[in-house]
Amino acid sequence: MESYADLYYYTEIYKGAVLGSEEDTEKALLNSSIHVDTLTFNRIVGRFEELTDFQQGVIKDVVCKLAEWEYNNADALNSALKSYSINGVSMSFDKAYNVRMVNGVTVPAAIYGELEQTGLCCGRLP
Repeated sequence: MESYADLYYYTEIYKGAVLGSEEDTEKALLNSSIHVDTLTFNRIVGRFEELTDFQQGVIKDVVCKLAEWEYNNADALNSALKSYSINGVSMSFDKAYNVRMVNGVTVPAAIYGELEQTGLCCGRLP
């Protein structure tokens, strides 16, 4: 599988900063592409080129944004903890207003909202 946004797109068009090394960035982009496939119920797989320019652009940008977010929040996302509390300060990793869990993928609500604009996220086909 290839990422919907490659390293060139990420650094030159999206203007993202390399996440660790170039290899780490490519892995992050691939991982977020896999998550986009999950969020869109695999409606993109094998037909990305058939999508409209608008859909392709949104998907590429979402892949970049999600890669950055997942990279920057890897510790929390990979944690088995649901909540944490120490000395009266607590933090919870579920049911946040700005984060959604869709088919096992944690995604910021704003990024998921962008992806929804493609019309590829609905659970059932009309």
